[in-house]
Amino acid sequence: MKFALILSSLFFMSLIQSEPQSIHQFKVKDINGKTFDFSLLKGKKIMVVNTASKCGLTPQYEQLEAVYDKYKNKNFIIIGFPANDFMSQEPGSDKEIAQFCLQNYGVSFPMMSKISVKGKDMHPVYQFLTQKAKNGLEDNKVEWNFQKYLLDEKGHLVRVVSPRILPNDPSIIAWIEK
Repeated sequence: MKFALILSSLFFMSLIQSEPQSIHQFKVKDINGKTFDFSLLKGKKIMVVNTASKCGLTPQYEQLEAVYDKYKNKNFIIIGFPANDFMSQEPGSDKEIAQFCLQNYGVSFPMMSKISVKGKDMHPVYQFLTQKAKNGLEDNKVEWNFQKYLLDEKGHLVRVVSPRILPNDPSIIAWIEK
């Protein structure tokens, strides 16, 4: 009985001390329906952002693309997740969203298939990003479209950035360049 108690205590302690999960564990569908494997991003800094085409913050696509274009060859990537969770500001199909992003903002960073970033049907990637038990950093809620999540080269969450902070904010650029 004592041996079982000791073993269960050691197991519990190992859970507490274990490293947080990594975004590298996920595979998702991209906006063209192909599998996108986050494990292929090991060694890169990642910005994950939930996007919408009919939002007052939609012009952030321009800054996102500029940041991506400048740093994409320096172990940095942006991953966009269209979501229709805030005032139905992303009503289109994946095909319509892809066309909008390309025509209006020249988006070349990877865009994923439209998902939910909150509520009971929240996508597993966003469960990871918003739950401290999974990300090891903090519990948080997606406040609005264009909230940014910064992840280090190991796929661990290091910062949650408000939707109102632009993608080219000096603090974000300093993190990318560090």
